[in-house]
Amino acid sequence: MFAEFNFKYLPNQFVSIIIITMGTEVIEKEFSGKITLLDKYILRQIIEMFIMGVCVFTSIIFASDTFITLIKQISLFGIPFKVALMMIILNLPQVIVMTIPMGVLLATVMTLNGLSLKSEITVMRACGIGLNRIAKPIFIFALLMSICSFLINETIVPVMTKQSKDLALWSLGQKNIPEGKQNFVFKELNEGASLKRLFYVGYCEDKVLHNITVLDTAKHGTIQVLQADEGKTSPEGWQFEKGAVYTVGDDGKILNTTLFDKSIVKFGLDMSKELNKNVAKEMNFTQLINFIRHNQISNEQKNVIHIELYDKLALPLTTIALVLIGVPLAITPPRVRYNRGFLFSILIIFAYYLIRALSISFGEAGTLQPFLAAWMPNIVLTVVGAMLYYKKVYTIE
Repeated sequence: MFAEFNFKYLPNQFVSIIIITMGTEVIEKEFSGKITLLDKYILRQIIEMFIMGVCVFTSIIFASDTFITLIKQISLFGIPFKVALMMIILNLPQVIVMTIPMGVLLATVMTLNGLSLKSEITVMRACGIGLNRIAKPIFIFALLMSICSFLINETIVPVMTKQSKDLALWSLGQKNIPEGKQNFVFKELNEGASLKRLFYVGYCEDKVLHNITVLDTAKHGTIQVLQADEGKTSPEGWQFEKGAVYTVGDDGKILNTTLFDKSIVKFGLDMSKELNKNVAKEMNFTQLINFIRHNQISNEQKNVIHIELYDKLALPLTTIALVLIGVPLAITPPRVRYNRGFLFSILIIFAYYLIRALSISFGEAGTLQPFLAAWMPNIVLTVVGAMLYYKKVYTIE
């Protein structure tokens, strides 16, 4: 009958009586393998807080890093807003995989800290329920979320990442052409904001460009000038018809002249190499192992791809490591009468991602082995968490 109560609206003395009943049930069913009333009570609060945490952290990441990327793609590469927004949506599963450990940590710390502040942890201890038993449903939930995170990262993320890259490459090949506009110019910039290519178009009609001139300064020491009567974009690149290409040296002399009836040039696909750096994210664990075995990988990409391989296992298991360190920190001393769970969650998450960023940077530079670079954050959290957890259990029991 107690499962129907909403405990947070009851006075503390009634909650204590109910928890005593829970403690009796836990002792009776300790070896039966069944879910007890205590498990249901803790899991309900964990799940509610977990859903809120995932939504909050996903929104924060989207509002910061993701939308900055959206603006950059629109301004620098001419990707239409709808296409850039679709690319962000396709990257949503990858963000969720990152926020699942954050959500589990927030749920763990907020729930246990709340129980501690309401003296429910004290009542449970009086009933003979130790911290190990209280944390049991939380660790089981963290294990399930780790498996869920691993499955999302293995099945959904590679497909979505591949589609996002293909959409980006297609959009870069389909430059946003202003229909009906005359005598317009658009430019392409280098990373340092210096001019890379300058496009001049006389007019555009039915998605066909007329009277085109392209000034290309991408190659150091020379300037290429392309002139064509007509042109259009396609997934293969820019298609020019009836034109000529002039190669001009630094001294102003024409070094070479090439006439053509039809030519395809891959202008605007400069992001392809950058996007191909994420080729490891387009494959699951088994596919990535086969890729490493059957392909020659450059020294520049070797460390990056191996780190991605080990990270496919390390990232999901981060959930358990964060819970291990979150449980002892969430138990509030009796003299503390305010909920500090959210503050602890933010500090732990900040420390984790700081260690992760440093270890991956050292791994990509070759200072750390790829295995250690991927697993270092989990190793540090597990060691610190195990020490704190042992101390807290030993002190309570």
